[in-house]
Amino acid sequence: MAGPMKVALVGIGKIAVDQHVPSISASSDWELAATVSRKGKVEGIEAFTDFAQMLAARPDIPVVSLCLPPQPRFPYAEAALKAGRHVMLEKPPGQSLAEVHALEALARDMGVTLYATWHSRMAHGVADAKAWLADKTVEKAHITWKEDVRKWHPGQDWVFEPGGMGILDPGINALSILTEILPSPVHMTAAVLQFPENRDTPIAVDLTFSGGVTAQFDWRQEGPQTWDIEIQTNNGTLTLHDGGARLVIDGVEAVAGPDMEYPRLYARMADLVRSGQSDVDLAPMVHVADALTLGKRVVTDPFYF
Repeated sequence: MAGPMKVALVGIGKIAVDQHVPSISASSDWELAATVSRKGKVEGIEAFTDFAQMLAARPDIPVVSLCLPPQPRFPYAEAALKAGRHVMLEKPPGQSLAEVHALEALARDMGVTLYATWHSRMAHGVADAKAWLADKTVEKAHITWKEDVRKWHPGQDWVFEPGGMGILDPGINALSILTEILPSPVHMTAAVLQFPENRDTPIAVDLTFSGGVTAQFDWRQEGPQTWDIEIQTNNGTLTLHDGGARLVIDGVEAVAGPDMEYPRLYARMADLVRSGQSDVDLAPMVHVADALTLGKRVVTDPFYF
């Protein structure tokens, strides 16, 4: 498939405007050919409000990128795959593991690409962190992932509705890095989940894993945001700061760089489509499911945007 590929972007919200549209526009691999959204539009691009209508009207668009919240995403992905389109899923790839397994099987049957993206794995320091850890023994690790939900999801009540995952929605970014860089997998052994009394998903969690790994996620942090992973090994300590953008080894900054997460996702998608492959790694989502299964529920103060 020579030249740029046409892609339709579905769900023109904050993440699409902030990340997807600029990444597509800057890439020689892609041409943004259509959008689908109830309200959002991209200037100069054909806009649809009905997904089925777009699929029927634009058979020339081979790729669909879904930026919808996880709750309504499955029927869109299913329809796109049945129409023979390659599909790229914003994280988390669905509201349940079973949904994504079904999509993976459907993509295989249709002979098209399905890519379950994890943008934090594309952060600047992650690949080097994985390489540094490869021959070491992890003795202890801790994740601190604390941010302000009002800043990153302003007024977006879906994050607190069933399927929205609450704090585990951003926390899954940390878990995507953890599952990528550890030389040996870990599993969850305990969890404490804090639910606002007026919400259906947690606003803060404490997680305990095998292998000395722990994590704290909290959506109530104002001011500076914290996205850190510290790993102590038999031969030194590694820390990823700023969501994986900065890698520090034994107190010395080893890698730092600009935010290229979404451009790298779209480069990966282009490679997958051209090679006829899929990439559906659900390891981060397994940890989220285990947290909800094992978690002790604690009720905390109500939360309002």
